[in-house]
Amino acid sequence: MSLQEHLGGAPVSRRSLLAGGLGLGGALAVGGLAGCGGGSGSASQTITVGSSASDAVPKKATAGIMKAFSDKNGATVKINTVDHNTFQEQINNYLQGRPDDVITWFAGYRMRFFAKKGLLGDISDVWTQVGSQFSSAMKKASTGEDGKQYFIPLDNYAWAVFYRKSVFQQHGYEVPKTWDQYVALSAKMQKDNLPVAFADQDGWPAFGTFDYLNMRVNGYDFHVSLMAGKEAWDSPKVAKVFDTWKQILPYYQTGALGRTWQEGAQGLLQKKTGMYLLGGFVSQQFTNKEDLDDLDFFPFPEIDSTVGTDAVEAPIDGYMMAKRPKNEAGAKKLLTYLSSAAAEEGYLKVDPSNIAVNNGASSAGYNALQKKQQVLIAQAKSISQFLDRDADPTFASTVAIPSFQDFLKNPNNIASTLKKMEAQKKSIYSE
Repeated sequence: MSLQEHLGGAPVSRRSLLAGGLGLGGALAVGGLAGCGGGSGSASQTITVGSSASDAVPKKATAGIMKAFSDKNGATVKINTVDHNTFQEQINNYLQGRPDDVITWFAGYRMRFFAKKGLLGDISDVWTQVGSQFSSAMKKASTGEDGKQYFIPLDNYAWAVFYRKSVFQQHGYEVPKTWDQYVALSAKMQKDNLPVAFADQDGWPAFGTFDYLNMRVNGYDFHVSLMAGKEAWDSPKVAKVFDTWKQILPYYQTGALGRTWQEGAQGLLQKKTGMYLLGGFVSQQFTNKEDLDDLDFFPFPEIDSTVGTDAVEAPIDGYMMAKRPKNEAGAKKLLTYLSSAAAEEGYLKVDPSNIAVNNGASSAGYNALQKKQQVLIAQAKSISQFLDRDADPTFASTVAIPSFQDFLKNPNNIASTLKKMEAQKKSIYSE
């Protein structure tokens, strides 16, 4: 049974879940997932895939690589696609019910969280076959706390500040290297009626800004420790991050909490905004080649010279296997294919917003943005996944999202917000 079937075919937005006070468990209890039970051992040739690739471009790219596998192996792959945000919010109980054989997800903490709970299938035997095709960092990001592998990486992408070259040229803007220059550029843009693009209707986009600010102010090691629940959210170090963030708020687009990231990207596309901090997937909205060729980015600027800019946010996307898949042999065969250079190259031909992670994948067909992302990631000394991937997923969904949105609405109340976040963190991370 697919996640969409559990939800009765109706997408549930992140905002509606939070407004209703439902966490990961509560929402799916309403959806009835818990009563579906587990499954195992079918000899069916059909392999089911639970996919969060709901936007048009990644959905088409996913369909393409699944068809390529089917054509090559004679197996039937059934893709059950669910709205991306809904998928993230509902996955906890989805995995406890009767999930699809193979599931789209993220590397790092969020994968390890479910592996530790015993909700994922061990695919170490697949890694024995394909491991030589990946870097040690990719294998580490795919490994659970028990030393076993539970994830196959497909691609990743960098978060950076995107802009249109023609707009910068028209107004004489220069790429900022420091935070002070970045704030000054934002002020210039505002005078030119070009606000800084910002969209946080779904809650998670603001995480990218926090992650970079925290890594630039306090360093990568502190950031990772904070995500792991080992540092205090109400500490002076975290307060400094939000104080720094305040400096840029006056230059943001108004109405950010009612705008999706896609709508934010459209503002950049239409030259109604000056720049936009987002992942490489922003280019999915630039469907015209002329517009895409005009899109560029620069790394998030330096705030503290003693900290530097060698940490980059570059989330890894890929696939996991259910704990008890109906078609385990088929699932592992599919995962083996998805690890291949051919699969990654096929995906990126349709969705050129990301870059391949298989060592043997060709970059010959990369556009300028992909090549630049590849260099940025390769030069990074430390790579973060993303707040809702590096932190406990329940904390990210039920605490960080509403707290960050409270900050965006009432930036002067951050002290009380951080105090509440720390109290909630202690409760969640102690479970």
